[in-house]
Amino acid sequence: MSHSIQTLEAALHDVLGSKIKLLESALGELTLTVSAADYHSVCQTLRDDSRLGFEQLMDLCGLDYSSYKDGAHSKFTDGPRFAVVSHLLSVSHNWRLRVRVFAVSEDVPVIASVNDLWNSANWFEREAFDLFGIVFEGHLDLRRLLTDYGFVGHPFRKDFPTSGHVEMRYDAEQKRVVYQPVTIEPREITPRIIREDNYGGIHG
Repeated sequence: MSHSIQTLEAALHDVLGSKIKLLESALGELTLTVSAADYHSVCQTLRDDSRLGFEQLMDLCGLDYSSYKDGAHSKFTDGPRFAVVSHLLSVSHNWRLRVRVFAVSEDVPVIASVNDLWNSANWFEREAFDLFGIVFEGHLDLRRLLTDYGFVGHPFRKDFPTSGHVEMRYDAEQKRVVYQPVTIEPREITPRIIREDNYGGIHG
């Protein structure tokens, strides 16, 4: 572990104390896991405390742990399925941190928005809402970002079918785009093996 990571780890323990649920070091990076109840306040501390100084949110994404390593995520007690992971950068201290928070409910996963802390969270949170159905409480403009307005479901969830639920086409009679149930037939995905005599110069 490098000196800067050791310094950051010590600073996190000093500043956050009992709000740290889990602090892991792997591949030269730290991952901090906090509860949903503490998430926003912890993020504000990470930004504002001079000992930490994470001025920038570089990325934020949703995660669906429903089929992760046969349930290995169960060690996190806040929620068994959906999580939000943020990647923070401190320019002043030249270090990075990954922050992870689990939604309490699977049915309606809700996490506090950090858009009021970092403006860059705006589109990242909309993307996670669109693709995973994670609701960011306090976000002032939470709309779909990548899928169409009439899209049904959240395509990055592990239980979302590969072919989707609906498809759209242009209807010449109605002179507009219409939605209809998917008509794609399941395909055989086992590759066909064709054996030929003398293939590749090999004699049978």
